[in-house]
Amino acid sequence: MNEAETRAELIDPALKEAGWGVVDRSRILRERNCQISQGRLLGAGKRAKPEIADYILVHRNRKLAVIEAKKRDLPITQGVGQAKQYASKLQTRFAYSTNGIGIYRIDMHTGQECEIDTFPTPEELWAATFSTECDWRDRFASIPFEDKGGAWQPRYYQDIAITRALDAVAGGKDRILLTLATGTGKTAIAFQIAWKLFHAKWNSSREPTRRPRILFLADRNILADQAFNAFNAFEEDALVRIDPSSIRKKGKVPKNGSVFFTIFQTFTAGFDYETDKPKPNFGDYPEDFFDFIIIDECHRGGAKDESSWRDILEYFSAATQLGLTATPLRKHNADTYRYFGEPVYTYALKDGINDGFLTPFKVHQITTTLDDYVYTSDDDIIEGDVTVGKVYEEADFNRVIEIKEREKKRVEIFLNSIDQREKSIVFCATQLHALAVRDLINQLKTSTEPNYCARVTADDGALGEQHLKQFQDNEKTIPTILTTSQKLSTGVDARNVRHIVLMRPVNSMIEFKQIVGRGTRLYDGKDYFTIHDFVKAYRHFADPEWDGEPLEPEEPRPVTPREPCKACGNRPCTCEKPPTEPCSECGELDCICGKQSILKIKLADGKERRIKHLVQTSFWDADGKPLSSREFLIKLYGEIPEFFKDEQELRTLWSHPNTRLKLLEGLAEKGYGIVQLKELAKLIEAENSDIYDVLVHIAYAREPLTREQRVEDHADLIHSHYTDKQQAFIDYILSSYIQNGTEELEPSKLPSFINIKYGSVHDAMSELGDAAAIKSLFDSFQQHLYEETDDGTQATA
Repeated sequence: MNEAETRAELIDPALKEAGWGVVDRSRILRERNCQISQGRLLGAGKRAKPEIADYILVHRNRKLAVIEAKKRDLPITQGVGQAKQYASKLQTRFAYSTNGIGIYRIDMHTGQECEIDTFPTPEELWAATFSTECDWRDRFASIPFEDKGGAWQPRYYQDIAITRALDAVAGGKDRILLTLATGTGKTAIAFQIAWKLFHAKWNSSREPTRRPRILFLADRNILADQAFNAFNAFEEDALVRIDPSSIRKKGKVPKNGSVFFTIFQTFTAGFDYETDKPKPNFGDYPEDFFDFIIIDECHRGGAKDESSWRDILEYFSAATQLGLTATPLRKHNADTYRYFGEPVYTYALKDGINDGFLTPFKVHQITTTLDDYVYTSDDDIIEGDVTVGKVYEEADFNRVIEIKEREKKRVEIFLNSIDQREKSIVFCATQLHALAVRDLINQLKTSTEPNYCARVTADDGALGEQHLKQFQDNEKTIPTILTTSQKLSTGVDARNVRHIVLMRPVNSMIEFKQIVGRGTRLYDGKDYFTIHDFVKAYRHFADPEWDGEPLEPEEPRPVTPREPCKACGNRPCTCEKPPTEPCSECGELDCICGKQSILKIKLADGKERRIKHLVQTSFWDADGKPLSSREFLIKLYGEIPEFFKDEQELRTLWSHPNTRLKLLEGLAEKGYGIVQLKELAKLIEAENSDIYDVLVHIAYAREPLTREQRVEDHADLIHSHYTDKQQAFIDYILSSYIQNGTEELEPSKLPSFINIKYGSVHDAMSELGDAAAIKSLFDSFQQHLYEETDDGTQATA
């Protein structure tokens, strides 16, 4: 009895007998509806195998257990490893392994394992999972997700995040934190939480007598606008966008609505025209007006002890507050964690990439001979005062000193290394620098489009917003490149970004993660994106804070509201406050823009031509750290014995299309996909070699042949086995192999070769024989292509 028969004849009836799918509100999810991950992107349009459970048991809209099924003849514990793996991801308390004859149960909370006679009933499993009843938990669970007509289904981690947050609300917790990597859909999670709260009629009184008033609080208009649009399943009159223009127009803050959206700056701004003094807009609402507040990107200051934004949160302290962040607990955001407490759920960047929900990346570390600069007398000082002998470093460029030739060289390096049709974002030091880089790109581009590259900064206003919307539209190709300084580091949901270019230092780990997040969104045909790093930002990857484990939590301390301001006597304080964020242009807390002139240098004739550069490539590792090409090569060398024991076994596997494909899939599962292997080919100067020769070189130090050499050396051997007509077809395939690479020998390529060479299958069969003969020809000539020569070595040129 195979597994399918075991499930149909033994396991399914046992589940039905226990009441699953029979008892009201109980369901059994089977394979097609049990996919957990999508499988990591491997390159060349391929993915690793997705994680799919055999069964998931659901009761009252809650996933309670995972079952891993094996055929009857296998031990009942054969599926324990998989069951634990899936239960751990789905965070179900119970996991089961069964062969249809016996059942093995694992309690993921206590670690207890044992054989049981029968599956538990839905109510028994519910009682075992939840020791106490909770009306609000059941009420939230009874509200289905808003699936937008079937167009949206939660990913497993989104489901858990929503559930954990609502469980916290149901349990009376009033400060809640979710930590999820950039690009994982925090806005969608926030919407579903708000949707369930709204329809369950939860509010601060904890009595379902009215619908709640919910506030979505961000620190940038683009984030507030995106959330406002994402919540469009609510009735139109339920949504309210709070902005300065509407407040000025109406002379008061809006109060009619259910879900409100604004930014901190709008709330902390305001003016009392009667007293002619500043007055924060949020003070116009009663302190208990909002029942639930969602703070987006809360790590950026909303919970800092001394932040003026904190006034908002303390003023509305009666509301339950949910913080959303992409950053695990670190020293620089400890205030956030002290305020909200430990996250009720965490999903890291490495989890998203390994699950296939985020796009992996590679890093080009680019260094030039003009990364630093010391003035010499043959250079011209166009403007400003130079300090003789001073080493001008990266942080000085385009803030203190400007050398146009240096920026031009960097733009040339970047443009020459990419497909210029692919969308890119370039991060620059200042808005003026972004302007200069935009102009350089448009001067050096191959495109004839006048708006090929556009700047999007605060100074660009409505025109910049228009360029951004067009860039985000995946149906549009212009603008293709955006330059920016600060504005696009967050909140840009442009899924087809293939290149992130860093032309300014990124000193904050938080900002670095957010910038990387600009490229992690999934898009059809996008296997990876590339970070072009001119500023040594790659050093962040070596920092333990990069996607590492969070710090140990501190003992929570009670948060007490501050006393009324001693200066103005008000709470919230109405005093004018100095800026708490550094100027985006000069980088100084006390802005010095306009107080000093920038030093402009023109290099002496010939110096620009002598600027040299070096590019090193790093790859994404499954542990969440990029590896250099050499580290990657060493890692592959160490793991090669897992795939083949010697060169003869490699040759045997490689000589047949099907076994070669399985070997490549196995390598890709370990992180050695075709994209990475091609990069390694560049490292050993074997770009024009077969991947087979690259592997032979790495494993056995054999000098790699080019594909053209391989074909020439084996031509007589190949042709000796076939007719003239067969040889003509083989030669046609091999010419494509020489030009394009090993992928041309995959079975999936055969139909296209037939159509292009002969026009139709019928015409091909008249020349080469029936379909089986053509398939045999395609397979057999490849064995000769990789065949060992008579002297016991590969043929040599």
